[in-house]
Amino acid sequence: MVLAAITAVYGQDPAKPASTTPASEPEKSGLGKFFSDDVPAWIKDGKFSLNARLRYEYADTTTTSESHAPTLRTRFGYTTGVYHGFQGMVEGENISVIGDENNALYPGNPANGKTVVADPATTELNQFWLSYSNWDTTIKGPRQRIVLDNHRFIGDVGWRQNQQTYDGVLLENKSIKDVTLTYAYLAQVNRVFGTENSATVGSANAAIKGRWQMESHVINGKWAGSPYANVLGYAYLLDIDTAPVNSTATYGGSVSGTAKLAEDVSLGYRGELAWQTDYGNSPLSYSAPYYHLNATGTLFKRFTVGAGYEVLGSDNNQGFRTPLATLHAFNGWADVFLTTPAQGLRDLYGVLGVTLPGDVPLQFVYHKFDSDKMSQDYGSEFDVVISKKFYKNWTAMLKYAHYMGEDAPYAFDVDKFWAQVEFNF
Repeated sequence: MVLAAITAVYGQDPAKPASTTPASEPEKSGLGKFFSDDVPAWIKDGKFSLNARLRYEYADTTTTSESHAPTLRTRFGYTTGVYHGFQGMVEGENISVIGDENNALYPGNPANGKTVVADPATTELNQFWLSYSNWDTTIKGPRQRIVLDNHRFIGDVGWRQNQQTYDGVLLENKSIKDVTLTYAYLAQVNRVFGTENSATVGSANAAIKGRWQMESHVINGKWAGSPYANVLGYAYLLDIDTAPVNSTATYGGSVSGTAKLAEDVSLGYRGELAWQTDYGNSPLSYSAPYYHLNATGTLFKRFTVGAGYEVLGSDNNQGFRTPLATLHAFNGWADVFLTTPAQGLRDLYGVLGVTLPGDVPLQFVYHKFDSDKMSQDYGSEFDVVISKKFYKNWTAMLKYAHYMGEDAPYAFDVDKFWAQVEFNF
């Protein structure tokens, strides 16, 4: 039996060597390639983002009672990788009021005699957009964050818990060296007051809407070919159906830059001039100027000293309007002048900053406010902020604003204080 087994094994024909060439697979169709190859890389190259900001705000005026407003903002999003020029993004946002909402007056709540804190509870789809880039041009829409230049006319109101975003289409072209041309058609602005808010609140008794429908055109061109002089020109044609008094046409431009004066001394400057008229469905009739001059010196990378003069003019009892701006960044952190007074506004301000040991920036700002017409004294304001970044993703901040009013209708005082911790990933 053993001999028979050996004979059976060794008596067979020699085995043919296995082929070292893999069998060719059928070529994948375009659809098959999309699902098997491209999509995993498209997703793998994407990025998740997470932001959480815990804030306590204290707000008090001499005409209302004090508000205590603890809120938590969470924002979570995903941005895909680039696939043949295409890219997409989706982001959700939630603002939660911690504790009793009656401790503050949030837009949308029944009036309770307290000072307004513009961070109402809301949950919404903050951004969702698809973009395509080719030939030095990007087209992007529909819902997105848009910030142009220094936020003065088109901004995202990043200070408030609910970010301001825009529904529309944005087109950006960089085919000319050092030149960026931007056009946007805006159909809606999603404001900081929440998606369903239509309450009437605030000392000015103004209707605050969570969303504004519009048919607006934004045109912006910038040349950045020199650190000494960046040149900007713009036309912002806002036709706002929800708030027609804010329908405006604004034409202007600016020059800004930075010059190194010595080894540890540099000087930055900005000069801007604009003109505004009523536009579209506006029921008003006016034509008002705007100009802003600013200079800031940096010493030894630790000290900053600056001064500026900003004027929002007036005509026919109407002040120069900036309805889509990041308003908190201008004219004082107490937010007294979110709407320009009928007689206009002149803001003379000074800034002093120092970076303390441990890389802790501290900044002081002083404002003197007057009307542009009728020689009214609107008062003054003192602001201070200190912040600290720690670990990789955390920032803590303390901030205070004190406004001291003089002539009517601004003969009141305002105190605001913020303490917040923010996480960014």
